[in-house]
Amino acid sequence: MHSAGKSWLLLTGFVLFYVIYLLFGALVFSSIERPAEDKLRRDMETLKDEFLNRSCVTAASLERFLNQVLSANKHGVSVLRNTSEKSNWDLASSMFFANTLVTTVGYGHPAPLSDAGKVFSIIYALIGVPFTMLVLTACVQRVMHPLVLAPVGLLQRCGLKPRPATVVHFLLLLVLVVLCFFLAPAAVFSLLEASWTFLDGIYFCFISLCTIGLGDFVPAAQPGQKYRALYQVAVMVYLFMGLMMMYLLLRSFHKMADLHGLTTFLQLPRCEDSVLEEDRETIMDSDPMPPPYPKDKEASKPLGSESYPSYNSINKS
Repeated sequence: MHSAGKSWLLLTGFVLFYVIYLLFGALVFSSIERPAEDKLRRDMETLKDEFLNRSCVTAASLERFLNQVLSANKHGVSVLRNTSEKSNWDLASSMFFANTLVTTVGYGHPAPLSDAGKVFSIIYALIGVPFTMLVLTACVQRVMHPLVLAPVGLLQRCGLKPRPATVVHFLLLLVLVVLCFFLAPAAVFSLLEASWTFLDGIYFCFISLCTIGLGDFVPAAQPGQKYRALYQVAVMVYLFMGLMMMYLLLRSFHKMADLHGLTTFLQLPRCEDSVLEEDRETIMDSDPMPPPYPKDKEASKPLGSESYPSYNSINKS
């Protein structure tokens, strides 16, 4: 099989294993946390009934009641909802939580109630976070050529020099990311979430794709929301694709800064000449030996239009 075909096959296997890992986490979290959530719901119903049956409410009892209500609300259990309300730890919701855990977004709504759930979260994240970064890196390296190297080469063939070409490409990529992963999703969120404005949607997209995850806005958290499971799966796909594009954008900026000497000026790590071929190969290529670096004088000349386009096609004289 051709090396490119093997690379795509391995990448597909990585993504499938990632989905299986999320499903495994969802099943474990659901089996551990759902009984604890049901118990908390029953406790809150009992607490509410006892509070309503009090003939005299003191300031101290009111304060205790409010503290318990606020504590339960942090875990997605509200006294305003009845016990028949949809669980926060069904399969789709548990998978959504597992996804926010391994992507380090972490909205914190809901959060594990039991000690077993907290221990499993630590173990699950220890394995899942680096594996998620590996999958994202593999995906970014596969889209580097069609979204970065090929457009830069096209701009150079249109008459732009390498440095202006990288600036124009980065600005175009930035506009594409803003439109497709901030403005368009924000419009969708403002339609699907009754209490969200368009600005709230943009705020949620930014907080999520920067992995800040404050948790003040969480999709599919409203009671009685239609197609909640499908909605949560769509948000998971959006988060993964958005994080991949943010990583690609950061990588493109780093290469552009290196090309313009900004990293050298700021004394930051820069791309070394020994990894010139990095963007042409994926981390899963079967060839263990990198191609030899040309040492003749022709290697220092700028690449012509017939050469393979890359960020390193500049005159180093």
